[in-house]
Amino acid sequence: MSVIDFHMHFFARSFFEGLAGQVPGAKSVDETLAGLCEKTGIELPPADNQQHLARWLAEMERHDVEHMGAFASLPEEVPTLAAAAAASGGKLTPFALVNPKVEGCPARVRGLLAEKGFGGVLLFPAMHHFHVEGPVAASLFEVLDEYAATVFVHCGLLVVKLRDLLGLPRPQDLAFANPLSLIPAASAHPRVNFVIPHFGAGFFRETLMAGSMCPNIHVDTSSSNSWVATQVPELSLRDVFQRTLKVFGPERVIFGTDSNVFPAGWRAERRDEQREVLSDIGLPAADVELIFAGNARRLLAAGD
Repeated sequence: MSVIDFHMHFFARSFFEGLAGQVPGAKSVDETLAGLCEKTGIELPPADNQQHLARWLAEMERHDVEHMGAFASLPEEVPTLAAAAAASGGKLTPFALVNPKVEGCPARVRGLLAEKGFGGVLLFPAMHHFHVEGPVAASLFEVLDEYAATVFVHCGLLVVKLRDLLGLPRPQDLAFANPLSLIPAASAHPRVNFVIPHFGAGFFRETLMAGSMCPNIHVDTSSSNSWVATQVPELSLRDVFQRTLKVFGPERVIFGTDSNVFPAGWRAERRDEQREVLSDIGLPAADVELIFAGNARRLLAAGD
């Protein structure tokens, strides 16, 4: 069966350097990163971006992954990922984390979509403190609509472990993280494909409600989905898939892993767990194929 991972973080050396550069009072970026690697066992990507790309491509070949939607998780990583995607032989589609509050954001995103082969963007409203349905992101959505692009909108719980490990503050405010806020934007921009990662990461009921209202809202299945422990009563991943499929159907559920660092590499155990759940549910093979590849392939082709 084909597999397209629609949610992974490339995490090039430029990402780590950009994050370490935010640590207040740090003596040097190199010293900060050395301490991070010693503490966690993370393998710092090489300065040579081609070597890092080669390692990800080898992971894809080892696990029979056809394609990946790869995120640049800081502005500093955008040029690095653009170069990697261009050199990937069509194996990577890049997406950029952007903050619509930054001046010139829509124009920069237009350049990424039109000239750099980006498939869309990733938004963290809880991190950057803006309302998706408000005026701040309106111009950005106009650009995304023009190109029939994809926008991932992170909703619900948001913990960035690398920020915590580096001692960076947590600016996340879940008041900006409700999936229901996507409804006005998705209704106003039907050509934009909205994706809520991690089944809404705790705002599961709200995610289902948003999906029931807007046919251009999708969910992805990425991460360990540990958020289920916050639900009362607690849900199993089987419960999550069953309820999601009732609302979204198999056509709007998209496989992802949230893979990011080495030596963990590509998280094959998440693919295996989700396949097992869908098999236990008895989902037809054609629908399983949509989730693991077909839906992502359709969204990737939407802006062509």
